[in-house]
Amino acid sequence: MSTETPVDARTRFESAGTDLGAALDMFGQAYEGAGFAGARTERDFSYRFRVVGDEAMTFRSTSFDARATGHASSGDEYVVVWTSEGTGAVGSGEAQVHYGPATPVVFPTDGPFAFDLRDVRQSLVHFDRGFLERVAAEVHGTTGRPLVFDQARRPRREDLAEWNRQVHRAAEVLFSRAPVSALALATAAHETASAMLHTFPHEQVAPESPVPQGATSRVRAALEYMHAHAHTPITTTDVAEHVGLSVRGLQQAFQRQVGTAPNAMLRGIRMDRVRDELRRAAPGQLTVASVAVRWGFAHLGRFSAAYAERFGEYPRDTLRA
Repeated sequence: MSTETPVDARTRFESAGTDLGAALDMFGQAYEGAGFAGARTERDFSYRFRVVGDEAMTFRSTSFDARATGHASSGDEYVVVWTSEGTGAVGSGEAQVHYGPATPVVFPTDGPFAFDLRDVRQSLVHFDRGFLERVAAEVHGTTGRPLVFDQARRPRREDLAEWNRQVHRAAEVLFSRAPVSALALATAAHETASAMLHTFPHEQVAPESPVPQGATSRVRAALEYMHAHAHTPITTTDVAEHVGLSVRGLQQAFQRQVGTAPNAMLRGIRMDRVRDELRRAAPGQLTVASVAVRWGFAHLGRFSAAYAERFGEYPRDTLRA
């Protein structure tokens, strides 16, 4: 009688070495980095980078015996990081937060951020953006929306304790010596995502998708897709493909049911996100230009005029408010 070998649903990656330049290149690719710079410390340099998980969640561990600075991005993921040795910092100015063995933090999610770390042994949990937002929708009883984590509010001690317990439970699954099924990974990811949302203060910032009365399911799906992916470089062609329409068909459906073109709707959604960022920003934390460019508005003059027409004030006034 033959027996089938169990299928292991995990994906894995590991890299290690003693070349500082190679390490910086590898981490720069992993975290969409820019301006990565390294400086040796009193330690002999070596690094190790390990990843295990699936598309919904990965656990990562890093050892890095040097100082590293630069700008990174969480991309299409939400990331929690802490250390077992050494400390790091993310953000800049008043928005900078430090992390260490007892102080896990969530990477900033509103664009590239500065980082500074030295001689660290750090652990990270990466959640796929869409996955975590779907779990958040279940937790909060809403539709899926982008999440913003409040860096200024520290998690409660009892919540951190439960987060640590859940991370250990999930690690037993992800680092098992035996093959791990897709169902076991999915369960671990969902439980860890729920613990993360319970632990780290956050809010859902995207408005409910405006769906006019009588809108078809395809227009509804298009609007929801725009809201969920406005932070990515999608175009109306991508939206049309997502809902199974031609670009012309999408334009006609929007004109009939929404009264505006889909590209105008997408610009408006992104402009709303700019306004959200400007209103939340601390003094000196960012500039109008940096936020506008991040949301796809390259011509600041035209953007400012369109912003004033939409909101009745210029973006610089929103930032000062």
